[in-house]
This record gives sequence, structure tokens and C-alpha cells, in this order.
Amino acid sequence: MGRVLIIGGGAAGMAAAIAAAGCGHEVYVYEKNEKLGKKLFITGKGRCNVTNACDMEELMGHVVTNPRFLYSSFYGFTNRDMMELLERNGCPLKVERGSRVFPVSDKSSDVIGALSGQMRDLGVKVFLHSQVESLVVEDGVCRGIRVLKSPGDGRARGKDSAADIVRGDGVIVATGGMSYEGTGSTGDGYRFAGDNGHKVTELLPALVPFCVREAAAAALQGLALKNVEAAVFDGKRELYREFGELLFTHFGVSGPVILSASSFVAKVLKKKALTLSIDLKPALDREQLDARILRDFQEFSNKQFKNSLGRLYPAKLIPVMIDRSGIPPEKKTNEITRAERQRLGEVTKNFTLTLTGLRDFKEAIITQGGVDVKEINPQSMESKLVRNLYFAGEVLDLDGVTGGFNLQIAWSTGWAAGSHIPWE
Repeated sequence: MGRVLIIGGGAAGMAAAIAAAGCGHEVYVYEKNEKLGKKLFITGKGRCNVTNACDMEELMGHVVTNPRFLYSSFYGFTNRDMMELLERNGCPLKVERGSRVFPVSDKSSDVIGALSGQMRDLGVKVFLHSQVESLVVEDGVCRGIRVLKSPGDGRARGKDSAADIVRGDGVIVATGGMSYEGTGSTGDGYRFAGDNGHKVTELLPALVPFCVREAAAAALQGLALKNVEAAVFDGKRELYREFGELLFTHFGVSGPVILSASSFVAKVLKKKALTLSIDLKPALDREQLDARILRDFQEFSNKQFKNSLGRLYPAKLIPVMIDRSGIPPEKKTNEITRAERQRLGEVTKNFTLTLTGLRDFKEAIITQGGVDVKEINPQSMESKLVRNLYFAGEVLDLDGVTGGFNLQIAWSTGWAAGSHIPWE
């Protein structure tokens, strides 16, 4: 039986602990927070979108960065395996729109309870308020960790304090990324990796809202549009297109379709502004939309333009659409020309905004970038540079879109790391 030390008690850390303990190892989990799964607790607005119930090939298709690296771990511990693990431990699940999986109770605490209960049953030892300062690496082999006697001591405590050293046969770094710093995601894992020769790719906030240049977004603050198609362009080059829900904010745009877009365009947006094109009526082509507008105008033929749009747009959107159409608001609908009507159709099918940047890590659901997977064994998650050192979850350069895919990355990579620690 080997001793496995896991740094981080989030999704990947808990999966790793259960897998390693299930293999008969003595498992210690070091968590800097006061409880396990602190970030997991707030995911899915507190409901915890555990995974996605689509087939594994489709699941792979929703990974944005380095999907091929995940082939072994995804098939080694699938979404169905994760669902079975939770239900076996007293957390019944349900599948909602888009194959998103949630606990029946809609409480993320039930997911954490199921996992921590299984860890307890397997004899996993959990140390809360335990901040790991560094790794103990000797002759290219990770031999343990240095744990601060009290969190917050930081690097003030000397690295040579023998009392702080815990030795083990395998160390799994599952520290998360940079998003939601309040949950303990402060980038420690990137430092551990870098200090021991690993490349860490550029870190960017992902699944995060956009800032826009135009004042129209602030004017529409709070308006949610459920069935729109959003596309992001770099000049004429299309970078992203998806159908879904969008939300206007005081600074720009958010909502599921926008959060996913951020993962695809972040690196380009860092260098230059991009164009967001929103199709407000994707179910209608331009001819069908023109016919629809014409019908409304004929029905309200004696009304002013500004009073004839209630069936076409939400009330909050009407002033902005009037302004963008260039049609005088007091003009009678029976006086509106065909060219003006078509212009209204054009701004409806192509409502554009200029994306100027991303919000920061405080608002990001995940981190894009991380420990370079070229230096990690995809079957075991072991470092190719340092023996007995493993990485799992968000600390790796892996990310997916919204819908439970990022948590499945954490479960699968954590399980791979925990189940591949060799017996000493």
C-alpha cells in the first residue's frame, strides 16, 4: 500500500481520492479552505451541473482545448461512471435540457456530501485549513509536500522546516485554476508546476462575459433573449457561432451562448476588438422576416412606427431597434418604405456589437490555459518530467464549454491520476 498525497479537495481532488483509496492506497487530502468542494458548491448557481449525459464522442466534441489528450481518461471514467458513483452514494440525479445532469434535490451540497461520504467510507484522511507551500522533489522524483503549519504564513515560513514536510509515494496536484479566487483558486498549482520545470501555457479567464463598446448594451441591461444565434467575427472570419440564451449587462453581454464563445475567441480578443453579430430571429430567413414585419405594419397601419413593434421585440429592445433602423419613431407604419422595412429586417438579423475584452478571473467560471499537457502522460496524468507527480482538473491546459463538460474533465482526470499510482 502506498501513501498518496492530494493537494486540493475540489472535484478533481475528491475523484482522485476515491480512486486511489479504492485501489488500496493510504490517501491524504490537503485542502486550504474550511470545507471540501467550495467551488463545486457554487457551480450551476448552487445546483451543480455534475456532468453531461450525451455519448462520449459528443462529450469530447464539447472540449475546446486539447480534446484528444482526454481520450484515455474520458473512456477510463465516463460520465455514466460518475453518475453511477453519485447515485450509489445517495445522490439521485436527473437529466435536463441539453443533457445537463443535476442532483434531483437541486442542491450542490448533496453532490459534495455523496463524495465526501464515500471518501470517509474508504478511510481517506482530510486535512482542512491546510495550505501546501511547495513540493518535495529529490533527484527527479516527487517525494512529498511542504505544508504550512497555519494557512496564510505564505513563503515567510522557511522551506527547510522539516516539521512541515509530509512524505508520500505519489502526489496529485488538483488545485484548480485562477477563477473564483474566493474559493481558493489562487494559482498554486501553476507555481508548483513551474518551480519543477513544467511549462504553463497562457492563462486566460474562460466561460466569462464580454465587455462591449456600444452604449446599447447598458441600455438593455437585464434583458435576456432566449432563442438567438450569436456569432463572433474577426473581420470576415467567423470564429464562433451558436444558438441559445444571451443576457445584456451594464458592461456588455453574458448568458450561456456568450460564456461558451469566450473560450473560443479569448486569445484573439486579447489582441484586437471583435464583432458580435446577434440574429434576433434565427427561425426566420430574411424573406420570412420581411413578410412578418409587413403583416404587423399592415395590421397597425395607422399607428406610429414606435408603437407597432410590440409583437416583434421585447419592450426594452424597441427603442434600440428604432434607433438602429434609422426610421423616424413617429412615422406612420403605412408610410414606411420597402427599403426602410428591409433595413429593420437587416438589423434584426444582424444586431452587431463590438467586443472589446473579457471580464476578469473573478467572474470567470474556469481558467483557459495551464500545465502543458505535452508534458503529462494522458493515461495516468503523471508528469513526464518528475516521477510520482500527477496533475488533475483545471490546473491542466484543458477546458470545455458550459453544460457539465468541465466537471467531467475534472472527474475523469482526477480518477485517472488516483487509479494509476503504483504500489511501492
